[in-house]
Amino acid sequence: MQFYSTNGKAPMADLRKAVVKGLAEDKGLYMPQEIKTLPKAFFDNIQDMSFRDIAYNVASAFFGEDVDGDALYDIVADTLSFDCPVVKVNDNIYSLELFHGPTLAFKDVGARFMARLLRYFLCSQNADKEQTVNVLVATSGDTGSAVANGFLGVDGIHVYVLYPKGKVSPIQECQFTTLGQNITAIEVDGVFDDCQALVKSAFMDEDLNKALRLTSANSINVARFLPQAFYYFNAYAQMKKKGLADNLVVCVPSGNFGNICAGLFAKRMGLPIKRFIAANNANSVFYEFLQTGEYLPRPSVQTIANAMDVGDPSNFARIFDLYGHSHAAIVKDISGTTFSDEQIAETINDVFSHTGYLCDPHGACGYRALEEGLDADEVGVFLETAHPAKFKQTVDAIIEGDVEIPAPLAAFMQGKKESVPMSKDFADFKQFLLKA
Repeated sequence: MQFYSTNGKAPMADLRKAVVKGLAEDKGLYMPQEIKTLPKAFFDNIQDMSFRDIAYNVASAFFGEDVDGDALYDIVADTLSFDCPVVKVNDNIYSLELFHGPTLAFKDVGARFMARLLRYFLCSQNADKEQTVNVLVATSGDTGSAVANGFLGVDGIHVYVLYPKGKVSPIQECQFTTLGQNITAIEVDGVFDDCQALVKSAFMDEDLNKALRLTSANSINVARFLPQAFYYFNAYAQMKKKGLADNLVVCVPSGNFGNICAGLFAKRMGLPIKRFIAANNANSVFYEFLQTGEYLPRPSVQTIANAMDVGDPSNFARIFDLYGHSHAAIVKDISGTTFSDEQIAETINDVFSHTGYLCDPHGACGYRALEEGLDADEVGVFLETAHPAKFKQTVDAIIEGDVEIPAPLAAFMQGKKESVPMSKDFADFKQFLLKA
C-alpha cells in the first residue's frame, strides 16, 4: 500500500515509511492511496465473527500488502486481548464500551497495534536496531497513558509524552508519569495545542532529524488511527446480532478527530452505518465548520471533557481530503453538536439517575447528541471512550457519589510521579531532545 500526503507535496511512502516517519516531509498527514471495499460475504457473516477475526479482516485490507499474514494476525491478537461490548442504555441508545483495555480508554487499541507494528518493522531489518526510535506523543489525557503503556519495555523505542500542566486528570497523569523505563513524561506549561505544536515542529526540524530517529504515536500516525476502524465493524456486528443494524447512527466524542476519521474510513470500506455525529465540548471548531464551511482553528479552552480539549484537530486534514475538500459531501455523512460543561454534567447525572448507567464526561457528550438528534426510526450507538473513574473527582461531584476505582487504575496511583517541566518554546524542547 502506498501513502500520499494531504498537502500533496511529499513523495509517496510505503507503509513502513509512513509508520516509522509519522509525518510527511511537507508537514501533511499520510493517507492510503486506496481504501479497499470489503466483500459482501464479510458483512453477511460479521455477526458470527469474533472481534479478533473482524479486526484481522479489516487490518488485512489496510496493511496486508506490507505485513506477513501470520505476523499481522499475531499483531491483531496481541492487541485485542480484551473485548468492547455494546451495552443498552435506553430504548434506542446503546453504548460501545471502549474502556476494557489496559489503561481503560479507547486509545489502547491504536497504541498497542502501533507499538507491535513498529516493532515488526524494526525487527525486519537489523540495521534499524542500531539507533533508538524516539516516539513523540502529545496528549490531552488518554493518548499519553495508552501510548506509554503500549510501548512500555519495547526494545529500541523511547517514548516522550508531552502533556499540558494541570489540564489532565490526576489518574490520567499517573498512568504515564509513574512508569519509568523507556517512558519520559514532559509537563508543558501550556495547553494541548502547544504540546501538539512542539511535536510537529520537532518532525520538521532539520537538526533533530539528523541527530535522532523520530516518529509520532498521536493519531497523525496511520498505525495509530487506522486500527480504530476495528471498533465500528465490531459495533455493527453486535448490533446486527440484535437485529438493530438497519438504521444505525454512530456518535463519536471528538477531540483530535482520529477516531471519527477511522469510522469514516470504515464507512468508505462498505460498513453500512447510516450517518455519524461528531460530539464536541466547548472546543467547537469542527461543529462551526459544519455550519459555515469555514475551518477557523483557535486556542483550546479547558473543559471537564479534557481529552476533547483541542482547538486545531490534526485529523481535520484527513477528513477534508477524504471528501475531496467538499463541505457539502462532508455534511451528508456527518452532523455535529457542541455542549458546555454544565450540559455535560447535567447529562451524566440524568443518565445515571434514570438508567443506572454512568457515563464519563466524553461519553456523556455522545449520549446527549444521540438523545437530541436521533430520528424515530434510528438506533444510536455512542462511543464510551474511557472509564468514568479516570475522571473521579469530576464524576463524584456530579453524581454526589463515590466512583469505584478499578484495580488497574489503583495500581498506577501507587507509583511516584516523575516528569520533566518544559516551556512551550520549541527551542527549549529541541535542546532537551538533543541532550537526552
